[in-house]
Amino acid sequence: MGPLAWEVIGVIETDGDWAEWSFPAEPGAVRAARAAVRGQLHGWDLDGVADLAALLVSELVTNAMRHATGPIGVRLVRPAGLDGALRVEVSDPLPDPPRERVARPEDENGRGLQLVAGSSLRWGTRPGETGKAVWFELAVPG
Repeated sequence: MGPLAWEVIGVIETDGDWAEWSFPAEPGAVRAARAAVRGQLHGWDLDGVADLAALLVSELVTNAMRHATGPIGVRLVRPAGLDGALRVEVSDPLPDPPRERVARPEDENGRGLQLVAGSSLRWGTRPGETGKAVWFELAVPG
């Protein structure tokens, strides 16, 4: 089996740069999304938040794959200037927002949203044209 095919939707160099990708809901999507996020953040000289952003994207893409059968979108929005927050969105075609739950110590999953909530400046969900997006913001070193 070859590498996972994923589509680069766009990378635009303007004030408030952004990059966006679409991944099929297939095995390998999590690894591909993590690599895309790390690569783009390295290109933007934001290596200081790359590991955390990749980890949180992994959690959200994994959650989306558990429930969605359609494409999973990942979008990064870099703030203009040196201050602000990196915004990261993971979208899928299901309209239902994710539910944060309390995982028991013996549970093997169920901690993704807790990790996002505890590691980001703020996070939330919003409806999309089709489905929804879960987003979070990380502090960008100034």
